[in-house]
Amino acid sequence: MKAAAAFLLVLGCLAVSHAWKCTEAPRLSYALQIDAGMGMVVATDAYRRAYFLSGRSWYRLGTTALKHVSVGPAGTWGTDTSNRVHKLVAGNFKRANGLTMQQVDAGGAGQLVGSRPSSYLAFCLRKTYALPYTGVGGTAWSTLSRRLKYFSCGPLYGCWGVDTSSRVFLTRAMSPTSCGTSGWLYVKGITMKMVEVGTDGSVFAVSTKGKLYQRVGIGARRPQGTAWRFVQTCMDVQHVSYDLRQLWVVTTSRSVMTCTNVKSLAVDK
Repeated sequence: MKAAAAFLLVLGCLAVSHAWKCTEAPRLSYALQIDAGMGMVVATDAYRRAYFLSGRSWYRLGTTALKHVSVGPAGTWGTDTSNRVHKLVAGNFKRANGLTMQQVDAGGAGQLVGSRPSSYLAFCLRKTYALPYTGVGGTAWSTLSRRLKYFSCGPLYGCWGVDTSSRVFLTRAMSPTSCGTSGWLYVKGITMKMVEVGTDGSVFAVSTKGKLYQRVGIGARRPQGTAWRFVQTCMDVQHVSYDLRQLWVVTTSRSVMTCTNVKSLAVDK
């Protein structure tokens, strides 16, 4: 009963946010992390089970225990509790031989990016390795000479990451064929524990205090945007992802919500 009451409290608060209309997502008990891309939504729970959303129901995604899962142009990838990397192949996850990663992201232009455990060094797997990989043979990760504890890419305006001091950095461009970057730009402001990039270039982040923010002013001429806009919530946020104008939120109470930007809908009409 307490869990249900907490969920309704969070839902009511988000629903009256000035820009976002939120509804209850299909119920996934003890949700831990969520990722949206290519029209798909995947998630993991506290029991290290991976799921995908179809209609109003969640279904198990493979049988491998995963702590983090990501879907995008590079495919569906995940990391297990031993930081081993896996790719979804023919309905089940196949272990990718090579470096271990504590978190991976498949949302770029075909490349896969990840952060190493302990050292938090950032790496990139070129799309020539990531796209055709079937679980056979090794992987050749390219180092990016940057320490990031969380890393996310989009196909339009580059990649964003959070370093070990919770500072946010952006590389305006990353080549999917060479993993070359345009250099890293420090995005001043709020300290974050994670940041996610949508396929349209939208960027959302969760602060070290569990507050949700959207980066505004992003465009081709200014991919770093202009400011962080606070998105009001009643309870702290655990994780967030965004795709096709849908914002997916996991709270620290392990509830899942989906939100739509009402201002964008008004412009379309």
